Amino acid sequence: MSYRVPFACIAASLLAGAAPAQSPESLVSLQGTWEMVSAYEIKADGTRSTNYGEHPLGLLTVDAAHRYNMQIFRVGRPAFASGDKARGTPEEYRQAVVGSSTHFGTVTIDSAKHQLVFDVKAASFPNWEGKRQVRDYTFKDGLLSYAVPASASSSGIVAYSIWRRVAP
Repeated sequence: MSYRVPFACIAASLLAGAAPAQSPESLVSLQGTWEMVSAYEIKADGTRSTNYGEHPLGLLTVDAAHRYNMQIFRVGRPAFASGDKARGTPEEYRQAVVGSSTHFGTVTIDSAKHQLVFDVKAASFPNWEGKRQVRDYTFKDGLLSYAVPASASSSGIVAYSIWRRVAP
């Protein structure tokens, strides 16, 4: 199979420290633009849900200096009836906030632990600002997948995001 841009490569600038020899498929360069393929949650009881709908829109970009920005949106969020961002109803604000997630900062790979490490500078969810978010990841068949681990505040829900690199 031939790709215009190699999906899996060793990127020394993204690896934190020296790593033991690993197959190229086990390492991924994050630099570039990625589009969301899927986002879903698995609840503590094993059921699946989708905060962002079955076909969310998302974009993740990472530059050579490890800076990233990420946006995820549920398709079909209702427009504000007033047409004014400052005059929404409580439900319009709820749908706008719950149906989107944006943040930016820096991201690195801890290849030994198979984790992405996001240092969040700013986020649409203010509780993440200035915090480190660690995500277990896999890279297989050109897809980057990572899990947002369950926390006390998430009621045992584990969220998954799946991304595909966009060819330049």
